[in-house]
Amino acid sequence: MSKSYLLGMYEKAVPAELTWIERLEVARDSGFDYVEISVDESDARLERLEWTPAERRQLVRAMDNTGERVRSLCLSAHRKYPLGASDPKVAERSLEIMKKVCDLACDLGVRTIQLAGYDVYYEEGTDATRARFEENLARAVEIASRVGVLLGFETMETPFMDTVEKAMAYVSKIDSPYLGVYPDLGNLTNASLLYGKSVADDIATGRGHILAAHCKETVAGKYREIPFGTGTTDYDGGLDELVSQGVRRFVAEFWYVGSEKWREDVAFASSYVRGKIDAAFDRAGL
Repeated sequence: MSKSYLLGMYEKAVPAELTWIERLEVARDSGFDYVEISVDESDARLERLEWTPAERRQLVRAMDNTGERVRSLCLSAHRKYPLGASDPKVAERSLEIMKKVCDLACDLGVRTIQLAGYDVYYEEGTDATRARFEENLARAVEIASRVGVLLGFETMETPFMDTVEKAMAYVSKIDSPYLGVYPDLGNLTNASLLYGKSVADDIATGRGHILAAHCKETVAGKYREIPFGTGTTDYDGGLDELVSQGVRRFVAEFWYVGSEKWREDVAFASSYVRGKIDAAFDRAGL
């Protein structure tokens, strides 16, 4: 595998019923360098925040036994429990989740947590939700900074934070080495169609603050479950800019959707995305 960069597999690319040993083995055997674990709004994945020390050690042993690591964490539980929630109890829950997910990351050896770029999701955003988001974001970054975990905003599918430029507005306000941007190339491509600014030019606004990137297939107006090779994602423009900035960590984001040939799909995704990244390194002469 290339030593120039690392390519991770999004956990949801494989059936949820797999054991961690099986999940890690599939990622390793398909050519991925690591796995990105998910803590979403489902009860099953939120329960991971309550894992006992023994349960956490069990996953670490699975990493040791397979040689494959969990090295980043996608935190989308903030959709249900957002930092900007109007209900104070929900907002407080968002910070409790933040503390627990940072503790889990430390126990697993995860260095980077991807944050969902929403002030709120299931309610309408207002000046008040945006102000609360900024206030609680500062508290979340304090939590992460104490344990040395990096937080990176995902660029989303909603207008609140669908570009790197919008994410950087909050990164600049908080002004902490522990908060950066972890953009999604597919989402950025769709945003470029809306705003007329190229993916590369948008990514350039985050220079020096981009931690990693999701490589995901999208088409106009659609953000999920588009097979690799069938969408319009601007890999060349996005990856050329990311590589030039020194970004060296990438995750292929895709989903298991019930296909019987999911193992072949995982292997294809690894080969396809790695080919795109390799090409960017070749163009850069690296």
